[in-house]
Amino acid sequence: MAQEKKYIGTGRRKSSTAQVVLRPGKGNITINGVDVRTYFPYETNVMDLKQPLTVTNTEETFDIEATVRGGGFTGQAGAVRLGIARALLDYDKANEGSETSYRTILKRAGFVTRDSRAKERKKPGLKAARRAPQFSKR
Repeated sequence: MAQEKKYIGTGRRKSSTAQVVLRPGKGNITINGVDVRTYFPYETNVMDLKQPLTVTNTEETFDIEATVRGGGFTGQAGAVRLGIARALLDYDKANEGSETSYRTILKRAGFVTRDSRAKERKKPGLKAARRAPQFSKR
């Protein structure tokens, strides 16, 4: 029996982590065993995670299976997007040096870099990270 080829990528955003598996297929996206449009409540999250596929014109080429843990919907969508981008880089390893390589395209669009922004910690004496208690003169 022939082994089906799969490409794996890991993505992180805020406190979310995503394991993404790309397989040749028709463009079905499954997250934690559920269809992507059912899993994410907002269409913008779905559009956000599909961006690497749109830029590389591979929306109908791969079936995507992702396992996501932690964080909220926005962080999870960002983690899946980075995971998809890394899996596409794994797929396109042979074509890496050329101008039409996925690496060049994805890097130009900013999908290869992890978004390192996370919630700032709360400081002592303040109500939140930077929010101070209301000042009262008297």
